[in-house]
Formats: sequence, C-alpha cells, structure tokens
Amino acid sequence: MTGQRFKIGIVGVQPGRSWAARAHIPALRTLSDTFEIVGIANSSKASAQAAADELGIPKAFASVAEMIAAPDVDIVTVAVKVPPHLEIVKAAIEAGKHVYCEWPLGNGLAEAREMASLAKAKGVLGVVGTQARIAPEIDYLRHLILDGFVGEVLSTTLVARGGTALGGGTIPDTKTYGYLLDRANGATLLTIPLGHTLAALRDVLGEVAEVSAVVATRRPTAMAIDTGEMLPASAPDQVLVSGILASGAPISIHYRGGASRDGNGLFWEIHGTEGDIRVSGSSGHIQMVQLSLTGGRGAENAFRALEIPASYRTGWPEDVEAGNVARLYARMAKDLRNGTRTAPSFEDAVGIHRVIDAIERAAESGYRVALSSHGA
Repeated sequence: MTGQRFKIGIVGVQPGRSWAARAHIPALRTLSDTFEIVGIANSSKASAQAAADELGIPKAFASVAEMIAAPDVDIVTVAVKVPPHLEIVKAAIEAGKHVYCEWPLGNGLAEAREMASLAKAKGVLGVVGTQARIAPEIDYLRHLILDGFVGEVLSTTLVARGGTALGGGTIPDTKTYGYLLDRANGATLLTIPLGHTLAALRDVLGEVAEVSAVVATRRPTAMAIDTGEMLPASAPDQVLVSGILASGAPISIHYRGGASRDGNGLFWEIHGTEGDIRVSGSSGHIQMVQLSLTGGRGAENAFRALEIPASYRTGWPEDVEAGNVARLYARMAKDLRNGTRTAPSFEDAVGIHRVIDAIERAAESGYRVALSSHGA
C-alpha cells in the first residue's frame, strides 16, 4: 500500500451535528494526499444521499453492508452510536477491511475483546478513536513527565465535568442524545469523557493497578429541550475513583455530569518530588476541547504557562476536534504502510475497557479491585 491513497467509507454522517461531519470529514480532507472518502452509509439510502449531497461526498451506499462489500473501500470508519459497533466492526473485519472505530470500542469489555481478537486473527488493522492521546498538549505533557519536570510522580488528582448531555439534567434533543440516558447503551459519563481521559492518563503516567469507586445516578430524570419531556435516566452523573498506579502513585478522579458554571471544566494536577503540572480545559471531554498546561518546579512559588512548542501544531488543522482526528488518521496511514503500531489500537482500547470494568465492579461490590498484569 506504499504511496497509494487509502479509500475510506464512513458509517454515520449527519451534516451539522454528527461527530463524523464535524471532525472526520474535515480531518480527512486535510489529508487528501493520503486518504480518499469514497462514500458514506447511514440508516437508509435517502439519509446517506442527503448527507452526501450536502457534504460533496461522491457516493451514498444503500446500506452499511453494501459499503463494507465495496471492493474500492480499504477502511471502514464506524462513527455511530455505541450499541451497533460490534455488528458493524465484525462485518468489516470479516470482509478484510481495516477499521477506524470511534470510542468506546464496544458496549463493555467483552465486546471490545471480541473485536480485538477478531482483528488480530484476520490480520487487519483496528484503530480506535481515543484521539486525546495524541493531542499536542497531551503529547507535550508526556514528554515533560519523561524529561523529569516533576521528578518522581507522587500522586495525581483529576476533577472534571462531563458536559450537558452526560448527567447534566438536560439533553438538547431526544433523537440524538436520548440514548445517553440509558446506562445499558454503554455511552455514559464513565465510558465516554472519563474513558478518553483514562486513555491519555495511562499514556502519561502508566497503568492503573488498583481502584475503588463510587458510581452514582443523582439525577434520575433529564429534560429534552426540544420537546420539554422529562425522561428517565439510569446513566451515572457522578463517578469517583481512587486507586494506585502501577508506579505506586495514588490517583484520585471525580467526574461530574453537566457543564461547568464558569467554563473551567477540567482540573488535572500531577504532583511530583521536583514540581507540579496542571492541565486545564473547558470540560472533561479532553478529546474535544482546547487544553492548556501550567507548571512550577523547584523554588518557584507560582504556576506559570507551559507553552506548547510550535512543532506540535504546525501542519495540522487549527480546529481541536478535526486536528486531533487528523493526527490519528495520519498515524493509521503510517501503520498501514510501515507495519508499525503508532495509532491507538483495538488492543489499547481493551486496556481502557479493563479499567472501566474494574471501576464498575469496584462500585458494585464496595471493594477495591486489582487489575492483573495478564489482562484478566
């Protein structure tokens, strides 16, 4: 595949509102030397055609199955709600397609493991959309930690807000956001924003070894703004985690549903023997918002801005969402051409799902749960 453009079919494009329309298509268009969008598939041919016409996409497939079977599609991008991920990803892998699947990979750990195993057995590349891992600020933070800015990491504390539609008491509309209210759908405060953050945190600070947790639904209803209807909510709006990293450093996390009152929705501090670093943002969806770093070390008695070197941003879209997704696609192309594994993989996704599963088990049992090193 050296030198050729990879041809992509995208599942789930709604102009003006879907993640694929907001992030994937702009990202891919900035990488037009590497990728070509062949077509899209939605729940119906009419829906796909309307989206294709509005966005200038060459082809609208009659169904997801037709797109997966198309010989000119190399990569299937799955950007739909979580429950259909397993069915679509399995079908794409069975057809020999490489897959970019949005996070969460599966509705729970078992589904994620099944998809990762199948991709490995079929010899196709499975990439998961945990793009916060390669955001410029997180990439630079990783280097600062490795270079010893804080010395030995003693502990880390993270407090964040999950956004209006995730446990905030209201959702913009029932059709798009209503499924977030049902915990059984696997798209919650714990799995989406905290899951993305866990992916980045593990890259920066290493594996989580043990957790205890409280997962609570304090808002049992939510109002749909479009209809005024009050809807039942079983998804959690409070997630509290305490635990220990593999390094021995204690970790504390509290994610709260709803938007921040003052626009400060993320406080992540890393405390070490030589210094401290804080990561800030407008919400706990670190894969979607502009982040900033401040820090201090040695005798400094205040935090100062830690400017991200220009090299981390040059050549990428300025928009945070499209920029992070473009970086991930670029790594996927590199992996396909060189046989490397630089993009977040299905195996990486299983690792995050394991931590989430441990948090859920700890919350249900009331006991501390250890994550074994062999993947149990």
